[in-house]
Amino acid sequence: MACVMSPANTDTGAETRPDMCWIPGSTFRMGAANFYPEEQPVHRVHVDGFWMDTTPVTNAQFRAFVEATGFRTYAEIPPRAEDYPGALPEMLRAGSLVFVKPDGPVLMRLQNWWRFVFGADWRHPNGRDSDLDGLDDHPVVHIALCDAEAYAAWAGKRLPSEAEWEMAARGGLDQADYAWGDSLKPDGKLLANFWQGFFPYENLLEDGYLRTSPVGAFPPNPFGLVDMIGNTWEWTLDWYEPRHADEAHKACCVPANPRGGAEQASYDVNAPGLKTPRKVLKGGSHLCAPNYCQRYRPAARFPHPVDTSTSHIGFRCVAGAAGNGRK
Repeated sequence: MACVMSPANTDTGAETRPDMCWIPGSTFRMGAANFYPEEQPVHRVHVDGFWMDTTPVTNAQFRAFVEATGFRTYAEIPPRAEDYPGALPEMLRAGSLVFVKPDGPVLMRLQNWWRFVFGADWRHPNGRDSDLDGLDDHPVVHIALCDAEAYAAWAGKRLPSEAEWEMAARGGLDQADYAWGDSLKPDGKLLANFWQGFFPYENLLEDGYLRTSPVGAFPPNPFGLVDMIGNTWEWTLDWYEPRHADEAHKACCVPANPRGGAEQASYDVNAPGLKTPRKVLKGGSHLCAPNYCQRYRPAARFPHPVDTSTSHIGFRCVAGAAGNGRK
């Protein structure tokens, strides 16, 4: 499905932007009531129209940015001891988190499938011995917040707010569970790259993809956007808060261009020793499964530390007036 053009606002008619889709402004119900508590309460918001990248930023696109600027990502720079008091000296080496599939059933704990791998970064998604051969059209991964923001600034764009991202992912299907309706696999069809089988050790590979998939391998949504669900998580502008603000507590009945909570409120209360703020990730990834992390949905949201990159986090950009509220 082709992208919708913006309203006519130039002498030559409707505006178009290469590799971007126009997302018309609308009022929609944000959140979900029947999955995870952080998605509640469902509340109405209004988002003005904006442009959004048709696909997540790909390896080829990110390479062009790096070649033009000489930028080094967070994962390519060894951590400083003063930033991580108490860290073991041998761990202060450049690297990133990589998913490693267990051989069989394990306790459902993150440490049983995530490994900090020295030398893992956007160029080496599975570790220093891996490369991007054949992956130019896959989403770039191992992207920390500062990396996404640097690319966006270079491209003359920005990251989306959570509300912008969710409205775009819904494609006009207000309150549908999934970006395409209320069935995860309508008529048995796979419409996004998520985990098929029993996570984390059994991947049936019904879609043929062990990790990321090429952008556009699955159908676009009604706005013409691809990979808004699954494949890789995507960064947003908003600081995380553990639930949505109730509509009744807003200054008006339908907030316009809402933004998330304050930075201070984004810290993990279950890890009081860690003072790293967290932003909202959206969209789920190829590791989301029916038995674990059912976050392959527009309403789904996840808190992630701004200084942490992984093999399943990427981003896309938007253009247009920034959302109102706190940054």
